[in-house]
Amino acid sequence: CEGASFWESRTFEKYGIPGLFVCDGPSGLRKQDLSGGLDMLGINKSYPATCFPAAVTTAGSWDPELTEAVGNAIGQEALDQKVGVVLGPGCNLKRNPLCGRNFEYFSEDPYLAGKMAAACIRGIQSQGVSACAKHFAVNSQELKRMSVDSVVDQRTLREIYLTGFEIAVKDAKPATVMCSYNKLNGTHASDHKQLLTDILRTEWGFGGMVSTDCHTYSEQYKELNVGNDLRMPGGFLDRLMEALEKSLITRQQLEISEKRILGLHLKLD
Repeated sequence: CEGASFWESRTFEKYGIPGLFVCDGPSGLRKQDLSGGLDMLGINKSYPATCFPAAVTTAGSWDPELTEAVGNAIGQEALDQKVGVVLGPGCNLKRNPLCGRNFEYFSEDPYLAGKMAAACIRGIQSQGVSACAKHFAVNSQELKRMSVDSVVDQRTLREIYLTGFEIAVKDAKPATVMCSYNKLNGTHASDHKQLLTDILRTEWGFGGMVSTDCHTYSEQYKELNVGNDLRMPGGFLDRLMEALEKSLITRQQLEISEKRILGLHLKLD
């Protein structure tokens, strides 16, 4: 239930469970060369890969088939570089020109954003590689994104901020979803029951794995209890075991998340 590094999940050779390499990929694959060291900002050397037009550009085409072709090509390169999960597409909406990552989000229109994201996911996953829809949800700025509280009424949440994700999840069935850093109405998205259990899994029927973004601020047992399966990059296993001993989380809940993670590992092995 925790990663081995910024870009790797854990390997358990004793049980024949392979690890997975995950990579950023909004505008093309970015797999870092392990010999140069790992970092979450992509500063160290990466393997050569095709640089595609950013999502803001492909969305301007209004052409889902083109976006699916881009996803297909990224999936092929991921397969060639033994990458199991491409961390994209970004399904967030453009709500402010100062967002900082508008280039990797498709549109300010939730319908267009959802249809383009779904096309990208279908393209990536056509190659047997997992796509990861992110950042779920209401993450529309980079400034203080780990602590900002997005205060949104339910109608706005449903009609504006969640519609793109809903379309992507229902139309393309991504294997994974990544939660966002920010709070939503006072609760961090990584341990937000309404987002990760009530809406994503119960209402939308998502059956895949949910992962955190790197270094979330919440306690892992709270995240696991609401359906957030994988903590990246990890490093807090002792605190999770302490929570288990104190009955803050049950073994059954741990096993539910472990089955989702294991299912993804074996599917992509």
